[in-house]
Amino acid sequence: MSGNTSENKQKTAAAASWYAEGLDHIWLPYAQMKTATPPLAVTATHGSRIRLTDGRELIDGIASWWTACHGYNHPHIRAAVECQLVAMPHVMFGGLVHEPALTLARRLVGLLGPGDLDRVFFSDSGSVAVEVALKMAVQYWRNRGRRSRTRFLAFSSGYHGDTTGAMAVSDPQGSMHAAFRGLLPEQITVDLPVDEASSAAFKATLERHADELAAIIIEPLVQGAGGMRFHDAQVLRTLRAAADRYELLLIFDEIFTGFGRTGALFAFQAAGVVPDIITLSKALTGGTLPLAATIAGKKVFEAFWSDDPAHALMHGPTFMANPLACAAANASLDLFEREPRLDQVAKISGALTVGLEPCRKLPGVKDVRVKGAIGVVEMDRIEDLNALRQRFVAEGVFIRPFGSIVYLTPAITIAEDELAKLTDAVRRVLTERA
Repeated sequence: MSGNTSENKQKTAAAASWYAEGLDHIWLPYAQMKTATPPLAVTATHGSRIRLTDGRELIDGIASWWTACHGYNHPHIRAAVECQLVAMPHVMFGGLVHEPALTLARRLVGLLGPGDLDRVFFSDSGSVAVEVALKMAVQYWRNRGRRSRTRFLAFSSGYHGDTTGAMAVSDPQGSMHAAFRGLLPEQITVDLPVDEASSAAFKATLERHADELAAIIIEPLVQGAGGMRFHDAQVLRTLRAAADRYELLLIFDEIFTGFGRTGALFAFQAAGVVPDIITLSKALTGGTLPLAATIAGKKVFEAFWSDDPAHALMHGPTFMANPLACAAANASLDLFEREPRLDQVAKISGALTVGLEPCRKLPGVKDVRVKGAIGVVEMDRIEDLNALRQRFVAEGVFIRPFGSIVYLTPAITIAEDELAKLTDAVRRVLTERA
């Protein structure tokens, strides 16, 4: 026992050293560095748990920004990456291809039916996947001689990433990107057509701007980082009908919603609506390595198929189709095939509903909503996000509220008792706050 204690102290001391020596050289995401609470030092992850260097373990309520759908360190994914590492960790994708990427492309296309989404362009992050989709859409029209179609119709509360093009199709008013409004290309943003008034405004906007629009872009069923806002399948059917009527492309950003998060493998499949282009990332590799994909339908790809070199899509991320990441993604797809992930999502959905519904009666709670493995408690406001986040850590859970939203997006494989601890913590902390 004393030997273990001594070893733990040595590990803690070593951790303190790298933490203290390195922290002053790091710029953290989405944080005002002067006032942000110091980040937690992590030494390992497993299942749905994050192990800190001080020995504490936190149950992860957000699966590392929704990526670790099978939990951390899944042995099947780990084995696939280890095997690929020995054979070929990376090779450029210009003029060369490899089995993990081609196998993954074929499998993704097979999963994306019905429809004709059958050409996969790999990149290394969700934001870049969106950039590629936007470039595809604009060049689709240019290659067809319609050079005026350069703008996009996007939606209030939408969020599509942090690169320039992705910021431009995110909510220009309420998002974190408002400070860049003068820099960004000016796109057209409307409210989702969810009722008579918003549907009329949507239609009127299309009537005014259709000739200059290249595409409509939407996060299907759930707008994620813009506020975890839900809409029903009829909205997507409305968008598909409008895109067809005005001859626009329809882009579905499934970076958050893809791979079971909303209850179907892909959100668009539950709606019975097929886009012209879809973007995937986040859970694509099971949260193991960076990888993204922009997948286009036949009519989009055919606009680039030409004897004219100028009609080619001139884009190529350096680590495009990285073999390690593709191996991880193939292993992740194995798990979706072999294990009952969508049944697990359904059970999580029921547990989130039962566990979070009591919050609806609390003062300051605006709404409680659940879709698939997404549970949301929306507050009137959250005055001190840092304090609320630290309060959750004190409860032994890692939950990261943003804006006025407290949300849970756990691993699909989370154990029942771990999920119960997450919902208990939300109820307890928000009750205390009230």
